[in-house]
Amino acid sequence: MSGRPAVFLDRDGTLSEERGFIDRLELLEIFPWTSDAIRLLNRAGFAVVVVTNQSAVGRGIIDLAFLQSVHDVIDRHLAKGGAKVDRYYYCPHHPDAPLPEYRMVCRCRKPGPGMIEQAAADLGLDLSQSFMVGDRPIDVACGHAGGVRSILVRSGHSSGGVEAPPGLSEPDAILNNLMEAVGWILRSSSPSSAR
Repeated sequence: MSGRPAVFLDRDGTLSEERGFIDRLELLEIFPWTSDAIRLLNRAGFAVVVVTNQSAVGRGIIDLAFLQSVHDVIDRHLAKGGAKVDRYYYCPHHPDAPLPEYRMVCRCRKPGPGMIEQAAADLGLDLSQSFMVGDRPIDVACGHAGGVRSILVRSGHSSGGVEAPPGLSEPDAILNNLMEAVGWILRSSSPSSAR
């Protein structure tokens, strides 16, 4: 039984400007093409799922309520452009987190595939027809570990060009931003896979 295809998106550097730890809402600056790109994915039938490492929670820099408020702002911005994210997944853990409840090595922290696997289970996704888009080699590795094709975008950490560290896989494509990545995804998808 085939599920719905998805596009998994990193948050900072992919949907919005890379600003380090977003601990104030005024630091959040969504790229001008983000709404249009996500609307195209919505119309093509893809589930749109944000998967983001948020060790700022485990470090005590932000709390879960603030993290939710950031995602609420993104949702309101997207809604104005007729676009929507189906689900957000975040990893608050870090092996060196000061807060003990978040101090762990986990499967959900990218490059681990835990968030992709959880989304697939929750939303009934077809990973064989799905994609990951992010601005760091760990995003590419996360996608490949989760069984999806992975695109590296140059809009965040990789703006100056980047090579995958040893042991991490090469991206299926390297493009400038999310809009270019969406074009690549739509050209790479069979018409029957995105209904």
